[in-house]
Amino acid sequence: MARPLIELKGIGKSYGKLRVIDGIDLDIPRHSVVSLIGASGSGKSTLLRCLNGLEDIQQGQIRFDGEVISGLGIDHVALRRRIGMVFQSYNLFPHMSVLDNCIVAPVTTHSCSRTEAEARALTMLERVGMRDKAKAFPDQLSGGQQQRVAIARTMIMQPEALLLDEITSALDPELVMEVLDLVRDLAMQGMTMLLTTHEMNFAREISDKVCFLHAGRILEEGPPEQVFGSPREAATRSFLRRVTAAGRL
Repeated sequence: MARPLIELKGIGKSYGKLRVIDGIDLDIPRHSVVSLIGASGSGKSTLLRCLNGLEDIQQGQIRFDGEVISGLGIDHVALRRRIGMVFQSYNLFPHMSVLDNCIVAPVTTHSCSRTEAEARALTMLERVGMRDKAKAFPDQLSGGQQQRVAIARTMIMQPEALLLDEITSALDPELVMEVLDLVRDLAMQGMTMLLTTHEMNFAREISDKVCFLHAGRILEEGPPEQVFGSPREAATRSFLRRVTAAGRL
């Protein structure tokens, strides 16, 4: 059996007395898509930030392709080349063009020359349907266009895995689908992804595995047809009733 690309063992994270992540174990196979669902405050975004080295863990261990990536002495710049992350807010530099936003990371980290970075950027912008906006500035783009640029910027670093943190939550409803279509394309091309989302139908469609987080723990996990169709836990059933009533499922 192949080793998972990402392995989380006994992960614990607290802010003072507040326990945010409470003993999470999770394996993510290469080329799979895993969705984290649950109410706000259940620990989904914090878990992603721990994986990318943006938050330290107090317990447990994280491995990426067999290599420990948690604890002291980790080169987080190198780590973020391997594990890309896209956030709710697009985080584009407003004073830079789309092209310059895309090349700033590879150029400043010396992962490639400016010429190579620009070539990669234009190829990736073409892939996300944004090449014609290469010279535009963020305030000239819609929210959906900015989020597609943010995804392209992350993909230029050629990560082995992608973390997506509620990437449609800041978008107007009519712009959500264009971003989800892009994520769907990445999944079809074999990108390993761990995502948090309130788009339950999308999670049901795209995921190989769905994890329901509750109070910092994975309370239930399984294939989407089981978690959404026949949830075992009362808290999962209650959450899904609420999202169904809100028109999310």
